[in-house]
Amino acid sequence: MTGLAKNVAMVCDRIAAAARRSGRQPEDGTLVAVTKTISPDVIREAVAAGIKELGENRVQELLRKQPFITGVNWHLIGHLQRNKVRQVWDKVTMIHSVDSLRLAQELDKRAGQAGARVNILIEVNVAGEETKFGVAPEALIPLCKELTGYKALNVCGLMTVAPLATDAEEVRPVFRRLAELRREVEALRLPGMGELPYLSMGMSADFEVAIEEGANLVRIGTTIFGPRD
Repeated sequence: MTGLAKNVAMVCDRIAAAARRSGRQPEDGTLVAVTKTISPDVIREAVAAGIKELGENRVQELLRKQPFITGVNWHLIGHLQRNKVRQVWDKVTMIHSVDSLRLAQELDKRAGQAGARVNILIEVNVAGEETKFGVAPEALIPLCKELTGYKALNVCGLMTVAPLATDAEEVRPVFRRLAELRREVEALRLPGMGELPYLSMGMSADFEVAIEEGANLVRIGTTIFGPRD
């Protein structure tokens, strides 16, 4: 087993253990391997080790690598500019980073013109960091109410990026709050927006705490591929 394959196995074991601690099944946590700056050759090695979901931050990097990787689902996890929507909306399984009504409108327009639907997560800036994207928690419900009229959007859940912390326990309240926000939206029973099955939260430094608080999509790069160049 290569070092990368050992990393994949180790991360999967940790995800399963965290899911069990939260009273869920091991398969309730899905690993999205973040391939930012990683070459197609190394990505293929990770896929051979069992990775099925890949996450990219940048549209151009995703489009450059995608032709060389088969048998996987791609997720766009980084900030998406409206002028890049037409290039990527139909190239990914899910867009994790919808952070404004204008972006949602553009996605709805493009998918609607094609007679299709696009899976999205709403990014919430739970911690209120000025350097992070995402809607403010108090703006989430108004945005969800607006989105009920957009037929080409399939709102699948919420996403957040927690602040950097030396101890993952420091950001547990961020993950807990996102789970609470999901319950608040679900309780409204908005037309066309029932259950929100996905919470995308947790990265290499804090994914176990995120899973304990309800995450079922964790975005992990460094723990699998090593430090970025």
